[in-house]
Amino acid sequence: MSKTYLVTGTAGFIGFFVAQRLCGQGHYVVGLDNLNDYYDVGLKETRLALLQQQANFRFARMDLADRDGIAKLFASEKFDRVIHLAAQAGVRYSLDNPLTYVDSNLLGHMTILEGCRHHKVEHLVYASSSSVYGMNKKCRSPQRIPWITLFPFMRRQKSQ
Repeated sequence: MSKTYLVTGTAGFIGFFVAQRLCGQGHYVVGLDNLNDYYDVGLKETRLALLQQQANFRFARMDLADRDGIAKLFASEKFDRVIHLAAQAGVRYSLDNPLTYVDSNLLGHMTILEGCRHHKVEHLVYASSSSVYGMNKKCRSPQRIPWITLFPFMRRQKSQ
């Protein structure tokens, strides 16, 4: 049975291939991306042009931090499943542009979580936290790496 998916970060490398696969399996996919210029916008547009050849694909250009826009998208599309891959990439970028990073990766993630909660989405897959964790001075084996985060709410979650 086909499902309705939201795939965030659809113009990115992984999001593109996920959306392409889901469309190929007969699912309806709404791809969301803000097409920022951190990576080559031309490459993103090329990927989207390929996806838009699929009758069961629709693109929504929107920023994750657009609370009203995201809420309206969830209300109108009635997603069964969400694959949340979008994020502002780059650890160094996050240091130079912290508010952009916070809007996309923290506030934006919360808008997706709230959309899923309010609209009873069956499944959420999240895979986009390249810059959320940090502060480790050395690289060690995974069994010995202390859990360190920059964000207080993440510390609280770990301790529970």
